[in-house]
Amino acid sequence: MNTLGVGLVDTGLLAALAGVISLLAPLAFLGIATRAQGAAVLGCGLALVAAGCLLPAREEHAAGAASRLDEFAPAWQFGEVHRLAIHAPRQRVYAAIKEVTAGEISLFRTLTWMRRLGRPGPVSILNPPADRALLDVAASSSFLPLAEDAGREIVLGTLVITPPGWRPAGRPTPAAYQALSAPGFAKALINFRVDDGARDGAGAEDACIVTTETRVFATDAATRRRFAVYWRVIYPGSALIRVMWLRAIRLRAEGTARG
Repeated sequence: MNTLGVGLVDTGLLAALAGVISLLAPLAFLGIATRAQGAAVLGCGLALVAAGCLLPAREEHAAGAASRLDEFAPAWQFGEVHRLAIHAPRQRVYAAIKEVTAGEISLFRTLTWMRRLGRPGPVSILNPPADRALLDVAASSSFLPLAEDAGREIVLGTLVITPPGWRPAGRPTPAAYQALSAPGFAKALINFRVDDGARDGAGAEDACIVTTETRVFATDAATRRRFAVYWRVIYPGSALIRVMWLRAIRLRAEGTARG
């Protein structure tokens, strides 16, 4: 349902955009010959967006405890997973994960600027300095470091929705964050994990596989519906950021390895 919802929202937004443009100048190459047809395309696009946003989000569950992320987010309704092979020693790869900056990630600052609608604000993962390690920025702002197995995995979490008027009583501990289940919250977690890749014919390790996964768990149905609208609109940009983030890690790790 999540994939279908994202597809409907994205298709609807594109159709709505075509419809809006066609109200001014019909896009004949798309088969929109009149402004009336443009209005119809706009209406259909908005209907698709509404349908995509209203689709229920299925809850998923981890099969076991294969990673520290499974420990802190055994269930989730929204998520994405991206992987990349990196030809460098494990420790260099893990160091690159922790050291890569926003300035090294293609389009990161542009996409986060769009996400915050161009508004200025404090330093955060949505408004990071170009030359500071991005995970450090996250951990010192809205993200809480939850777990780290040095050389293998790091997990961070944040709250993307909170109940009206809720104020935290200080920075929570990982255990408190894990236990949070009251209605009105949406918890978002991200990890980076390094696994051994395939080996070549001589038995030498060929590459490490770096995986980054994002999971979001809404604690009640109303919060789940509210977050679904946001997720299905921003998902393409979010996925692109993750892909570019992994590529920046690869460039840093393999560049260090060659040096």
